[in-house]
Amino acid sequence: MTEGMSLSIFTIVVDHKPVIAFGCKKHSEAEAICADERIRAKLSSMRSGGKLLLDDFATPLVRLARPDEKAVYYEQSASRSNDSSMLMVYLVDLDVPSPA
Repeated sequence: MTEGMSLSIFTIVVDHKPVIAFGCKKHSEAEAICADERIRAKLSSMRSGGKLLLDDFATPLVRLARPDEKAVYYEQSASRSNDSSMLMVYLVDLDVPSPA
């Protein structure tokens, strides 16, 4: 049944701020990605504007991407090589980690 379904673009939102856009076919798949511990660990280790993308008190949610978020996703995906892994596009400016 999912063979004929087109790719939808979803956004992970943390504290009312869109953080990541990605594509999948079904909302249930997007929810599973949002709940994945690897994604949460990655978001918990990254910063934007000096603030963690996901802290202990935040709850990430998933929703359909808005038109501006879709535009960023498609722009970024066009500039990247088309491999088999899922493409996730950050919708925030990430802080560059300082050298240790």
